[in-house]
Amino acid sequence: MRYVALLRAVNVGGCKLPMAELREVCAELGWEKVETYIQSGNVVFEATGKPEALETALEKAVAKRFGFERPVIVRSAKQWTDYAEGSPFPEAERDEPNRLMLGLSKLPPNADAPKLLEAKAAAGEQVRLKGDVLWIHYPAGAGTSKLTPALFDKAAGSPVTQRNWRTVLKLQEMLQA
Repeated sequence: MRYVALLRAVNVGGCKLPMAELREVCAELGWEKVETYIQSGNVVFEATGKPEALETALEKAVAKRFGFERPVIVRSAKQWTDYAEGSPFPEAERDEPNRLMLGLSKLPPNADAPKLLEAKAAAGEQVRLKGDVLWIHYPAGAGTSKLTPALFDKAAGSPVTQRNWRTVLKLQEMLQA
């Protein structure tokens, strides 16, 4: 089965994780057709097993090989296709794809997460829950946001990682190749 794995917070803050070595680690786990996209921990692959088991296996392998722990979130190709079909912010998809983020949490996000996050939002930021995704539109850009990773984790109830709309579409393209 085809999957997408997203590693949170790699190649930032001194946590170096070269993508070539990440592909090697994935291959050592028995994963096949492993590809990475950009340097932020996006992996497309084929494997057998449940997403939770694949997450745990990669988390342990990364910790062993690189000496740091990072949450890994795995979604099936079918789930990713659903994400790529659209967000609650179609204008941002078209006009500001780098300011529209998909936020995935390890566990299903709390239903009140958007309300909690928007209470801390500034500069017109909007958050919507669609299925198991927190969609965030950052009109002024994510880099200036007061919505920190810790706030997302607390609101969602588990670790959250974000990818912009362009990355969502690129990973979908890779899954279909």
